Amino acid sequence: MARIVILYAMALAAAVFALEWLQYQYFTKVYSVEIYVVLIALVFAALGIWVGHRLTAKKARGPFEQNRAALKSLGISDRELEVLVALAAGQSNKEIARTLAISPNTVKTHIARLYEKLQVSGRVRAIEQARHLHLIP
Repeated sequence: MARIVILYAMALAAAVFALEWLQYQYFTKVYSVEIYVVLIALVFAALGIWVGHRLTAKKARGPFEQNRAALKSLGISDRELEVLVALAAGQSNKEIARTLAISPNTVKTHIARLYEKLQVSGRVRAIEQARHLHLIP
């Protein structure tokens, strides 16, 4: 990160030097200052986009590997994991109940226990926590 900042500062210093040098040259007499400002803005916009792209580059992920150790340490059962996967798929409690052939009250119980085990208070937070722990893809 520091290296990028130093390179950015060096580029800015070089641009300032170039402007001072060009002040006494022919182009400063022919073209107005606004054109130089636009050119410098374009250069630094392109440089900013490049730096932003480098800093936020996403790493390619491999195939999903479930964290079995976390499942075991949290005490999440296979049925609760099925409910969690269905939650992540965006299914409602009734849809989960139909899919897993259980009652909606059982689904509510599984979801409440998942909230306790993951230490969260809502569906979205439960899904985020499960993905963070690599419990679900």
